[in-house]
Amino acid sequence: MIKNRAFLFSVLTISLILFSSCGSQKQRTTFADIAHPKREFRGAWVSTAWQSRYKTMNSQQMKAYFVNMLDELQADGINAVIFQARPYADAFYKSNLEPWSAFLTGTQGKAPDNGFDPLAFLVDECHKRNMELHAWLNPYRVSSGSNDVFSRNHIYYKYPERFVKYDGKVYFDPGIPANRQFICDVVKDIVLRYDVDAIHMDDYFYPYPVAGQAFPDNGSFDTYARKQGFSQNQLADWRRNNVDMLIQDVKHTIQTTKPWVRFGISPFGIYRNKKSTPDGSGSNTSGLQNYDDLYADVKLWVNKGWIDYNMPQIYWEIGHKSADYKILIEWWALNNFEQPLYIGQDVKRTMDATQWSGDNQLAEKMTLSRSFNTVHGNCFWPAYELLDNYKGIANRLQTNYHKYPALIPAYTHMHKKKPKKISSLQEFYTATTHILQWDSKSDKYDPETAQYYVVYRFAKGEKEDLESAQNIVSITRKKNIVLPYEGGNKQYKYVVTAVDAFHNESKGKSKKLKL
Repeated sequence: MIKNRAFLFSVLTISLILFSSCGSQKQRTTFADIAHPKREFRGAWVSTAWQSRYKTMNSQQMKAYFVNMLDELQADGINAVIFQARPYADAFYKSNLEPWSAFLTGTQGKAPDNGFDPLAFLVDECHKRNMELHAWLNPYRVSSGSNDVFSRNHIYYKYPERFVKYDGKVYFDPGIPANRQFICDVVKDIVLRYDVDAIHMDDYFYPYPVAGQAFPDNGSFDTYARKQGFSQNQLADWRRNNVDMLIQDVKHTIQTTKPWVRFGISPFGIYRNKKSTPDGSGSNTSGLQNYDDLYADVKLWVNKGWIDYNMPQIYWEIGHKSADYKILIEWWALNNFEQPLYIGQDVKRTMDATQWSGDNQLAEKMTLSRSFNTVHGNCFWPAYELLDNYKGIANRLQTNYHKYPALIPAYTHMHKKKPKKISSLQEFYTATTHILQWDSKSDKYDPETAQYYVVYRFAKGEKEDLESAQNIVSITRKKNIVLPYEGGNKQYKYVVTAVDAFHNESKGKSKKLKL
């Protein structure tokens, strides 16, 4: 009797995927890449909207919670945290543009005690662990319902004509240029004052349509659309253009503030259904669409280079009648113009769904995401399910899929030159510790210099392979590591490389040691 059904299913799935006829062979990777990729984006979304947990904590309790959260996510192999810093035109950080979030303190505009700044704290704690922090902003949402109470200094009271109400909720009117500028001001403020690695927006552009309710943007259409060359029957095109301009402006804002900071989008999982596209280029699905319903032309943004990574939320199960995960991941893999592509994974749906083997769908989904050259990682929704180890997912990540550390894939479309090698690699002893240390040119405001380091170890006679994740013993922002003691007679070669802000890796510098 086979004891490890999950392992057997993973092997069978790998074999089936690698030799299946679906998809272009050019997009397929190797078995080694699937098993333990050295480079893989491993993200987790930390939502704050509708999270009551934060409102019950003081600053010390919140710090302790965040430290524990990041320690657990790091143990799960997560290398990027997507933190919801602006859920509803409010802030989980100190801002002169928008009020403190009610989801943080219970009352919009009320500051945390002791001057605590959650975003600043999380940036520092993530970087201590060499995890990225992506500041997640929702651009147009202002209220979550009709009972929301805005703080007295909220922009809604200053410029009420720039907002609309739809389905009982308040939104920035996307058709008004001043709103686009304000959102860019918010982005610039964050990027300028915080060392975030990326600005992240998800699927909330124009709101999800409600049957029988038209979005009330007639006023802005009459004021701006005709001047921009749009006729009355081009309302949908005008709305898409409004979002296109926002995306372009946000990217320009980031580029002119800190050009190494990325801009990423996690859109709804369906771009367009096949039946909605005259040329049949959409996916073989039948659900809500980015292009037609949310006016988000994600494919255009990727093709034009207006965003630095695309992270579609393919939350459905494999075999779903309207939106099959397998169909959608292949569609995005073939329609992403060789740009960074990560897959949004729904933890609960994945772990609740079952396969013919009796196991859940984690094995096949992870194998599928690693079977395409054009897919570069995953992001898990929500992070709290990982923290709760929902149906054993954290255990599975730690012991299998994220068993070894991974570098985030290099953003070579932004910068592709390798940083300089480290120098002065040497060992030294203190009264209690054996240390390997090095030096390098490193400046956090110069993204082309070393921002962190990768340490590899090879036993005597072992082939030096820097492409294997199994040889990595540390990924650190420090310029030293503490070495283990193994009796003093075992000889190893240590190799240290430098990695810049774009995740380009230098050549290695090596030293032989006895441990």
